[in-house]
Amino acid sequence: MLLRHQIFSVAFLFYFVPAAGAQTVASYQTSADLHTKLAPQPAAKFASEKKLSADNMMTIAIDDHQRFQTMEGFGGSITDGTAWLLDKQVSPATRNKVMSALFDPHRGIGLSFLRQPFGSTDLSRSESTYDDVPAGSEDRNLEHFSIEHDRESILPITRQAIALNPKITVMASPWSAPAWMKTKGSLDGGQLRDEALPFYANYLTRAIQAYQKAGVPIRYLTVQNEPLYETKNYPGTFLPATQAAVLIGKYLGPELKHDGLKTAILAYDHNWDHPEYPLSLLSDASVSPYLAGSALHCYGGEVTAQEKIHQEFPEKGIWLTECSGGTWDREPALIKTSHLLIESTRNWAKAVSLWGLVLDSDHGPHSGGCGTCRALVTLDLHVSPAEVTYTGDFYALGHASKFVQPGAVRIASNSYGDKSLETVAYQNPDRTIVLIALNNLAQNTSFRVTWAGRTFTTSLKPSTLATYIWQPTP
Repeated sequence: MLLRHQIFSVAFLFYFVPAAGAQTVASYQTSADLHTKLAPQPAAKFASEKKLSADNMMTIAIDDHQRFQTMEGFGGSITDGTAWLLDKQVSPATRNKVMSALFDPHRGIGLSFLRQPFGSTDLSRSESTYDDVPAGSEDRNLEHFSIEHDRESILPITRQAIALNPKITVMASPWSAPAWMKTKGSLDGGQLRDEALPFYANYLTRAIQAYQKAGVPIRYLTVQNEPLYETKNYPGTFLPATQAAVLIGKYLGPELKHDGLKTAILAYDHNWDHPEYPLSLLSDASVSPYLAGSALHCYGGEVTAQEKIHQEFPEKGIWLTECSGGTWDREPALIKTSHLLIESTRNWAKAVSLWGLVLDSDHGPHSGGCGTCRALVTLDLHVSPAEVTYTGDFYALGHASKFVQPGAVRIASNSYGDKSLETVAYQNPDRTIVLIALNNLAQNTSFRVTWAGRTFTTSLKPSTLATYIWQPTP
């Protein structure tokens, strides 16, 4: 079956091989209008810095001796809707092509981070958790606990992703505890009852164990998606920091340790505008030993909140765990996600995860919540065969995920900011250096890159994202 909008252009028919020496720089570009998509460019050549001319050309200085956070990956979520679309609504050939495009490091963009919901979200077909019982009933011993719902499509699609890229990191986030644990007796909104905290800790532990047994190990866990927002028409729970501290410090952390689970907890999982929430948990001596760091979203506040958290707790990591585009965006998807990728990792993010990986052309499936969100991949099911479109978010993430390996370290590069030439740089475990640059100016922009006493000169068209890769000589 041929896809109406084939992704596998020249950019995806090659296996990336690092440049053969420090004199050669490979590069790839994508334009905001997607007329150019991860297109390979003519190789650039390093020369001695002694040959620099005295001009006003912008200079990006790379210093791999200044090293910052270790990267874990770039990705999104295989929601119930994503899994159902790929598993039930398109042909196996289309599913496999989309999955390869998303996760294969050689023939696709090699996404390497998954934030997986425990239970339903707004991007689900219906509402459920792993322990739903009739209204008015309780199940304190979790006798009805089951992840059977996820076995149909979510787990098979997630296992396929891991098979395509075994270096994937998986974190889990619940949108709601079972209704019988909550004050409203509903998945939508409400708060955990204090007496239900030990049962919820056991519920989360059981979910981690069940996923692990099903072939999906969970490296990180947050205890509540967006805990400061009490949802109205989709699963969610208001979970104040004081209650989260008791849940983690008294119940969940000790239970994970007792059961020998290596899953680490991330604090918060909500917007930049309330850094005091994760800071309070990181400051709590009963909670902090169980925390690997903090999870942040992009929908409120400024990315510099991550810097504030890092300054106070530099030994703890920071993960950007959700940021969705949608019909509300005023700038192209490529530009929005490029800003996020560059600025969040410059402010210590170890991973950048968007939201749903696949939606249909009607922004679904969804059950309440976001009916205007944008995914990395759009499936138009109104035509046969299904039309597949890869959005600017896909290509923006691909400029990092295809070239920045898990275990890479961010290194120093100067940046002229989000109104000019914006950059971030990394060094991979195999020593290759990766520079990502976005031209936010309205005109073609020439600039030089300096590194280790050498330089090369290049240029970018307006609203164009580029990745440059070179291999230091031994």
